[in-house]
Amino acid sequence: MKRLPRLAKTVIGLLVAGLLIILMFRWLERNLVYHPDRVLTATGAELHRPFEDVRFRTRDGLELNGWFYPADPQSERAHLVVLYCHGNAGNIGNRLEAYEALLTAGVGVFAFDYRGYGRSQGRPSEEGTYRDAQAACEWLAQRGFARSRIIAYGYSLGGGVAAELAVREPVGGLVLQSTFTSIPAIGAELYPWLPARWINTIRYDTRAKLPGLRLPVLIMHSPHDDLIGFHHAQTNFAAANEPKLFQEISGDHNSPLANRAQYLAGLENFLRQFEAPAPAR
Repeated sequence: MKRLPRLAKTVIGLLVAGLLIILMFRWLERNLVYHPDRVLTATGAELHRPFEDVRFRTRDGLELNGWFYPADPQSERAHLVVLYCHGNAGNIGNRLEAYEALLTAGVGVFAFDYRGYGRSQGRPSEEGTYRDAQAACEWLAQRGFARSRIIAYGYSLGGGVAAELAVREPVGGLVLQSTFTSIPAIGAELYPWLPARWINTIRYDTRAKLPGLRLPVLIMHSPHDDLIGFHHAQTNFAAANEPKLFQEISGDHNSPLANRAQYLAGLENFLRQFEAPAPAR
């Protein structure tokens, strides 16, 4: 049997090494983007408000878990519900303060865990999180909420999920809180030693989706965000169509309600656009 020429061996060696590097980067990319926690640190009842512990299924057959808090029936905004898409870490049990603030504004809240988070089945992926948000939207529609009265709300990575939901479903509004323009963009800033802009397969390209959306948009961000820079919010705001609002909030990335009054003021201004009930779609 003839031996392979030295050049052929070199080429094969380089190809194998390149493949290993790509596989390693894919593993690293996934572990940098998703930090799910399977253990819930709350039950949902801590807010002392009526709520339902919900199980629902995605179109690809996974069972997901969520908490539904109906609005105060006396509220002028009882016909509105916020579909809350959380960030890349933890689970629905870590966001009680956010739910309470939204309920204070008079809207209902449906928070859910992506696949692989909390008690939801599966493993997280970009397309998977998009499907999960669609399934949550469909659950709300089955409960009688007009899609035009569902507000897609995304915090951090959840902003990328909420923006895609607004592309796929005719929701009534979009809120982006502490959200990046895209994973490659924030990845290049946080990990400049990685060629994130060139070989990222996880995109969550929020900015690219905004010009195609025709719905009210609220963008909230703190200039003191220590993870996702304020310029991401400014870029997203510039890309969004009217009607749009920008609310500067306080605190670092993980303390976005440091100034609750400031946060609620921006939310109130946004929600006034939806106070007249609309017919079901």
